[in-house]
Amino acid sequence: MHPFLEKIQSGRLCLGTCISLSDAQATEALGPDVDVLWIDLEHTSLSLADVKAGMMALKGTDTAALVRVPWNDPVRVKPVLDLGADGVIFPMAKTADDVRRAVSACRYPPHGERGFGPLRPLDYGRRNAIEFCDEADANIMVVVQVEQAEAVENIDEILAVPGLTSLAFGPMDLSASLGHRGQPGHPEVEAAVRHVVERAKAAGIPTGVSIGSAPATVCQWADYGLDWICYGVDVTLMIQSFNDVAGKVRDHVGRSG
Repeated sequence: MHPFLEKIQSGRLCLGTCISLSDAQATEALGPDVDVLWIDLEHTSLSLADVKAGMMALKGTDTAALVRVPWNDPVRVKPVLDLGADGVIFPMAKTADDVRRAVSACRYPPHGERGFGPLRPLDYGRRNAIEFCDEADANIMVVVQVEQAEAVENIDEILAVPGLTSLAFGPMDLSASLGHRGQPGHPEVEAAVRHVVERAKAAGIPTGVSIGSAPATVCQWADYGLDWICYGVDVTLMIQSFNDVAGKVRDHVGRSG
C-alpha cells in the first residue's frame, strides 16, 4: 500500500497542492513537505515529458503523484501510468459505467485493458514483468472526480465499483452543475458534498478535493470530513506568499512613517 493511503487509513488528513509549472524543480522542492501532488494535464500546458520529469523529481519520497488526465480515455491514461504515476484522476465522472471504464484503463488484462509497455515503473526491464503487473493492478490509485449533479445522484452505484480508490470533488464545476455557478459555498452545494462524503465513508472510500489556498476555505473542507486536500497551485501559492510578506512590510513601513 502506498504511504499516502497508509496515512489516510491511520486517520491523518493528507495535504498537498497542484502542479502546473513545467519546471520539475517546483515538484522536487515541494515533494518532501507534501503528502500528495495533483499534476494537472486537464487545465495546463504540461506535456508527458513534464510529467516524467516530475516523477523523477519525486523519486525517493513518500509523496503520492496523482495525474489528472484530460478525459476518461485509455489512450490518455496509458502513457501516464507508464511514466510511473501512482494514480490517475479522472474528471467528470457521472455514472458507475464511467468509473468502470476508469478502472479498466488502469488494469492489465484480464482485469482491464491497459497495454503493456512500461519503462520507468519496470525499472527499465530489471523487474519481473509478471510480478510488476500484479503489483500495478493492486496498487494503482483510481480517483474519479465528483463534479456533476448526476454523480451525486448516482453516488452509491459509483462507490460500489470494484477498483475505485478515492473520490475527488471539483467544487466549481459541481456548483455550476447544481445551478449555482461560481458559488461552491452555496447551501445546496454544501449539502451535496456532505451527502457524498457520508456515503463514501460508509463505503470505506476516501474523499479529497482540489481548492483554493485561503486557510478558512481549506479548514472548511477539512470540516466536511475529507481525507486529503490539495490547496492552491504552485504559481498561486508563490503569489500568495509574496503578497503576504509584502502586505506586512507595507503595513510596518506605514506605521513607522
